[in-house]
Amino acid sequence: MWFGKAPRLMLALALTVPVSLAATACGGGNDVAKHPVLKAGEMPNGGEWQGVYYSPLYGYLHIVADGKAVNGAWRTAAGDAFGELHGEIDGNLLRYEWKERRIGAVGADAVKKGKGYFVYKIPKAGEAHELQGEWGLGDDEAGNKWQAVKQKNMPPDLKSVQPDEYEGRVTGGGWDSGDSGGENKEGGDKSDKSGGDSN
Repeated sequence: MWFGKAPRLMLALALTVPVSLAATACGGGNDVAKHPVLKAGEMPNGGEWQGVYYSPLYGYLHIVADGKAVNGAWRTAAGDAFGELHGEIDGNLLRYEWKERRIGAVGADAVKKGKGYFVYKIPKAGEAHELQGEWGLGDDEAGNKWQAVKQKNMPPDLKSVQPDEYEGRVTGGGWDSGDSGGENKEGGDKSDKSGGDSN
């Protein structure tokens, strides 16, 4: 008697367990983007956003400022990824959107994007200037710390962090374009280098 009900009971359990695990994995539908409450302050005396900042994890971050607009680029210290950010300055606060590409990767993990912020600080007079902030994935603006120290006498160069495969060295067979040398004469797809695509 119980044996006749067992297959139906097992089927019912099999259908309900994945639903509850999916709800748990998604946070139960209560996902809210992380946006820290930040208030901009005055830029410290002698401070300037433009420059190169070093982090042992994220490598050299090059920042170029034009008025309130900021563009930045970095390559991780391990050399396995590079990224770009675009944002706006408000005193000692920079809020930005970022995109990072994993070198040699394809698929969903090849490109990640999100938001973040930096606060410009000078711990004590005469000490190195610092960026203290966070970055997040997707709509999150926080969740992962990013601290970097400003380097002296090092001018920013956004293109210097890009790997060779983004330098226009795209090659092909040449059979469909009539090129005899097999190189892409247009210099490859430079849309990733322009800094205009931040989404």
